[in-house]
Amino acid sequence: MTEHPTPLHALYGRWLEDLWNGDPSVAAEIVTPDFVGHWPDREVHGPGELAAAVRETHEMFDGVSFTREVGPFVDGDMVAGRWTGSGQLPQGTARFIGNDILRARGGLFAEYWVATVVLS
Repeated sequence: MTEHPTPLHALYGRWLEDLWNGDPSVAAEIVTPDFVGHWPDREVHGPGELAAAVRETHEMFDGVSFTREVGPFVDGDMVAGRWTGSGQLPQGTARFIGNDILRARGGLFAEYWVATVVLS
């Protein structure tokens, strides 16, 4: 496992900060054209569907944000990280935590697996 920052560490930073906390159109810059994202209830294909999934998440909450808690850990072409998220719903603040596993190819993310748990 890589201890020193690598381009994949920086790419995960863009994944969390630029994509999930920023502008969903960044997906076109950080994932491959044949990207596949695996959520427990669906798959998304390509940067366009990924951007749409991020927009859907943003539309569910007011002021949604994600904070890196652990990682990223890099081992070869695999990247893992843990984050917390929060946002406002009509019922109050929603908090959730998730684990990301991503596979890179050619300096971009090609595949993604996520597990998320709602805390409140």
